[in-house]
Amino acid sequence: MSDSLPAPLVTGCFVALLLAQAAVQIWLLLRQARSVAQHRGAVPAAFAATIDLPAHQKAADYTLARLRLALLALPLEAAVLLGWTLLGGVQALNSALLALIGPRPLLQPLALLLAFGAIGALLDMPLSLYQTFVIEQRFGFNRTTWRLWLADTAKSALLSLALALPLLSAALLLMQAAGGLWWLWVWALWMGFSLVMMVVFPMWIAPLFNRFAPLDDEALAARLTALMERCGMRASTLQVMDGSRRSAHANAYFTGFGAARRVVLFDTLLSQLAPEEIESVLAHEIGHWRRRHIVRRVGALAAVSLAALAALGWLAGQNGFYTGLGAVPNLPASMGGAVPNSALALALMALAAPLAGFFLSPLLAAQSRRYEFEADAWAAQHASARALISALLKLHRDNASTLTPDALYARFHYSHPPAAERIAQLERLAAQEH
Repeated sequence: MSDSLPAPLVTGCFVALLLAQAAVQIWLLLRQARSVAQHRGAVPAAFAATIDLPAHQKAADYTLARLRLALLALPLEAAVLLGWTLLGGVQALNSALLALIGPRPLLQPLALLLAFGAIGALLDMPLSLYQTFVIEQRFGFNRTTWRLWLADTAKSALLSLALALPLLSAALLLMQAAGGLWWLWVWALWMGFSLVMMVVFPMWIAPLFNRFAPLDDEALAARLTALMERCGMRASTLQVMDGSRRSAHANAYFTGFGAARRVVLFDTLLSQLAPEEIESVLAHEIGHWRRRHIVRRVGALAAVSLAALAALGWLAGQNGFYTGLGAVPNLPASMGGAVPNSALALALMALAAPLAGFFLSPLLAAQSRRYEFEADAWAAQHASARALISALLKLHRDNASTLTPDALYARFHYSHPPAAERIAQLERLAAQEH
């Protein structure tokens, strides 16, 4: 273990990042709230012919309710983060499990990570419940019953445990036995797991939570199949998902790759859109695939995760990384003495990394918005820009998406372009159709 990284420097950087993140978040949330509230009384001129005032005001009220919850969550999340780190929460949990389990080289670190994840999920639950059963319920979007929520929670917990046990066990063994380049091996493990999940999720995991059935509208299925053939794409099935069991929000997506690739349409989408609009939405999704956005996103994930694990590979060997975040750096003598505590390193990195990652989010959001523009252009070329405009307006209305976001908030947080920007581009493309 090295002492080249002073603990006070780690503590100072951590606190500075936490305060900076909170200040920027509050500033952006207040800007967004002000923009939405100021424009609540009138539909923007560009949408006046298609969005009525009650729908616009519902979107404003829904957005403001979610922003208020986000403002409430900020101090709570900061308190939890400080409790885990500088106030010694992770170290206390580690010590308690040492006393309970004993210094077993794999079992105790694995128990620490599982308990850390379970406690974190429990701490997040109240705000999640409020979001679902208060805000979503108030605005008519929630269709989840308490019975369904309990079933989903139980299945998610069991599934998370089934996936986390082998993955974390392998990662801990690599950290203990693979030498100084353990982070490279863990990265390879993580990327392999991510790629396997792209096949496993649509075939075996998603059906545990939702019902999927082949699209039974023969005319629509023929139309969508013809679109995919024009675009040079094959999918194993066109499926309809019962999204309406949980929410009134609508969506469509591709999942998997190779023989496991599927096109999934929410039943809510089918009920809200006309066939030509559904075709345009599917063309947009095909655009993501044809423009290799999914491959690029996997590549970005690979690069970011490699950089993060390489950083952890260095930090895990620094005493100051642990003591600066409220933990004891080394394992007990019976578990290796001077050997870095691998489980603590992973837990502390999981807590600290999002603070730095937050300031990278505008770059990732900008990339995502650029992909959306490219997919829209593909849809306009292979389907209809007018139909996609109509679909987007209906989806914004039915999902109560605000039409008047703050520009800076959108640049920081929006993975999709604001409606005005997106439709303006589609209008230009539509003009070229004739």
